[in-house]
Amino acid sequence: MTSLKSLFSNSNQGVGVELTPDSVNIVQLKQQKQGTNLNTFAAIPIPEGAFQDGRITDPDAIADALRQGITEHKIKAKAAICAVPIGEAVIRLIRLPAELDEMELRDMVLNQEAAIYLPFPREEADVDFQRLGTDIDEDGIERVEVLLVATPKDITENYLNVFQQAGLDLKVLEVSSFSLIRTLRNQLLQFMEGEAVALVNIDFDGTEISIVMDGIPQFNRKVPIGTHHLQNALSRAMNLPGAMGADLLQGMTVPLDVTDNTANNPSSAAILRMLSDLSDELRRSIDFYLNQGENLDITQVFVSGPGASLGQIDEFLTQRLGLTTTLVDPISSLGIQNSDSIPMAQRPALSVVMGLGMREV
Repeated sequence: MTSLKSLFSNSNQGVGVELTPDSVNIVQLKQQKQGTNLNTFAAIPIPEGAFQDGRITDPDAIADALRQGITEHKIKAKAAICAVPIGEAVIRLIRLPAELDEMELRDMVLNQEAAIYLPFPREEADVDFQRLGTDIDEDGIERVEVLLVATPKDITENYLNVFQQAGLDLKVLEVSSFSLIRTLRNQLLQFMEGEAVALVNIDFDGTEISIVMDGIPQFNRKVPIGTHHLQNALSRAMNLPGAMGADLLQGMTVPLDVTDNTANNPSSAAILRMLSDLSDELRRSIDFYLNQGENLDITQVFVSGPGASLGQIDEFLTQRLGLTTTLVDPISSLGIQNSDSIPMAQRPALSVVMGLGMREV
């Protein structure tokens, strides 16, 4: 079976692939003198239930969609990079004595430390790590900071098998928050050292929250409130079949002023209840992070994912959280050219796949 090279290493000219409950998204970017060019973008629909709760449940359907996208768009690359959702990965920042050489550090992280932090047996996990910077702790001992990432082997093998079945070589499997950080790299570089931001990706089956400081994820959490739950709430409020919720959600605007008219509007009231619950969970996550140490602060919130297409969602979260909230536009963030065919409303949902594509440039 094809082996996974790394959760961190670079691969050569390939395609970025994102699996979602609705589609398989494929992106191929190319660096040119005038900037980054969008060579290929494809969103291949998949059957309902083929990918759910962050897991591949119908491998044949996913592989068929991958093959279709590669064939129809005449993509010649055989290497691919994909991402697993935050909920399917373990991400930990650990500090170890800086005196360890590379071999000693590798052994300690992959064996001893991984066994401590993983919620499942070490032998059932694929583990990788990235050495970060060093500093002096309060005891005067020099420490090296290490980012440890792990996924269950059964998930990794499922991804590998599906890509192999589609005729692709999955070289890198990273975590979705890393892709989003890559998409926002230019914006994140504008913050001062030590300033943290919250990345909020409102996906189909939940919302991924990642608090990032100096480009490194400090806190990660998935909240079980996504566009699927918003759609269901709308359908119930309107006494309509569940499938109609998706159509109702498209083009909706989040009310900012709660008035009697809003309260008497079943669809607006339903959306407000769900988004209020979501913002409460975001506030809890932010407060949890802030309570981990002194002088910690969150400077800004970036919101992406399918749920970011809701009108005024950024203004709503700004009001609820008391923090400036900005919509992620990966096309503008990455300066991608030849992308006029992608509507503005669709762009926040492509933040992860564009970040995957950038890794291949």
